[in-house]
Amino acid sequence: MRRAFAWTLLLCLAPLSAGCAMESKTEPAPIQHIGTQNMNKDQADVQNTIEGMTSAFEKNDIDAVMATYEPGAAILFEPGQPVTDVQQARQMFDGMAAAKPTFTYSGHEVVVSGDTAIHIAPWQMTAHMPDGQEIKQAGLSIAVLRRQADGSWKMVIDNPHGSRLMEQSK
Repeated sequence: MRRAFAWTLLLCLAPLSAGCAMESKTEPAPIQHIGTQNMNKDQADVQNTIEGMTSAFEKNDIDAVMATYEPGAAILFEPGQPVTDVQQARQMFDGMAAAKPTFTYSGHEVVVSGDTAIHIAPWQMTAHMPDGQEIKQAGLSIAVLRRQADGSWKMVIDNPHGSRLMEQSK
């Protein structure tokens, strides 16, 4: 049971969103591996969306978490099982937030093409089970985002299990 809870918590961590490309108004910037020192505005805005979601999740602000997703976004709380129902996603986030997770990223890679972006980041999470047992997990978040009409970015696919296929091949 503890392993299942921990796995579910891990799956919900990273945001991934898919979107449709539209005409680009900015020049592509170089891929960023760590930090934001050379990111253009679009890349920084994408990273800020991810970091905003993570911060809201750590604060148990599920309304703010859900505001970073488009309606019907595919969120993989478990590998290979996307959740697109908003109420189900809200319940999953709410349940996981009870473990008081904290996240760190060891780098960010953001690629923007028109109105579609991908954010890739290795992450680590520490949380606590109701009995106080500490849970530590790590993975690779892959999130696809789409620029909204107001210029903001929202996730349409969120997969915190991006390293799963590599781990299976070992």
